[in-house]
Amino acid sequence: MTVEAMKPPGEAGLDPDAGMGIALSKYEHREKLNYSIKLGIVWLVLFAILGLFLIGLNFDPNYIGKHYLFVLQGAAYTIGISLISILFATILALFGALGRLSSNPIAQGISGFYVSLVRGTPLLIQIYIIYLGLPQIGNQFRTMGYPGLADLFILSPIWSGVLALSINYGAYMTEIFRAGIQSIHHGQREAAESIGMTSRQTLARVILPQATRIIIPDIGNQFIAMQKDSSLVSIMGIWEITYRANRLARVDTKFMEMFILAALMYWILTIISSWILGRLEKRMARAYER
Repeated sequence: MTVEAMKPPGEAGLDPDAGMGIALSKYEHREKLNYSIKLGIVWLVLFAILGLFLIGLNFDPNYIGKHYLFVLQGAAYTIGISLISILFATILALFGALGRLSSNPIAQGISGFYVSLVRGTPLLIQIYIIYLGLPQIGNQFRTMGYPGLADLFILSPIWSGVLALSINYGAYMTEIFRAGIQSIHHGQREAAESIGMTSRQTLARVILPQATRIIIPDIGNQFIAMQKDSSLVSIMGIWEITYRANRLARVDTKFMEMFILAALMYWILTIISSWILGRLEKRMARAYER
């Protein structure tokens, strides 16, 4: 019987270097697993310390257990408003970026003014202007005898929040889109033009598809941030997470309990969104490698 035949199944003919590689891979896997377990223990200890500290301050966890479903129902508004807003913000950012990159002074002036104005003022002020200021303009048009035009300026709380978030994040994302488009090598544009493509065709078929792969992770990060900033629309009476938590806190004077509950819900939404974004990035990377 040969030496190869005496080896366990699956190891006959195994290259020594390959065997060392497998052993090293298993070792690295065990090390990562041990590190993850230690990290989890640290988190559990920190949670325990925080819990003991809050209980020592007469924190009432039973109150959270009784009312968490009421606050959780607001997550639908939080997610819905954020999804619609990030969609409109993406459209605004694309046009804003094209304006910033344009050689037309009017387009560049409008986009530059938009980005500077919005990024230079607080989101809360923008919400107040849209929710309380625009109806004032609408009433003026109604007084002048233009009721149809007046109705365009009087928005519901939800659409006021969507408009404010879209405009605000569209300005910040404009620079993301501009950087993504500029990251594509100029030779790509020259090659497209050499085969007879127009500027619009080059942008739609060559530049944007490649820039999208670069931009999408940043859009995901902006969406995660928007979920937290959407708490500001609670000032308009939208029954999202923050509004519901604040409503209960004021009734029973349980501010610590309710706002910690709200914070945990936003944290969980952030963790879930980050996980989804990570999976999307990996899938896009695999698709690009092919």
